[in-house]
Amino acid sequence: MKLISRKNQNRRDFTGVYECEGCGHTKTGYGYDDSNFHQNVIPAMKCPACGESTLSLGEMPQPQATKYPDWMVV
Repeated sequence: MKLISRKNQNRRDFTGVYECEGCGHTKTGYGYDDSNFHQNVIPAMKCPACGESTLSLGEMPQPQATKYPDWMVV
């Protein structure tokens, strides 16, 4: 899955819209705005419709930039 947009964000917690690269299914879910979440967790998320993830499809993850640097305490 990949993050399409963020609906709202409070500190590092956010609600976002995720899209499956395989079937195009979208879902709304929670997230955490740090580099680990964007580089490791989002690409490993399984699509509720087809059960695939970015990694299982063999695609390269396209992580988004974080709103705040990882070293910054928000």
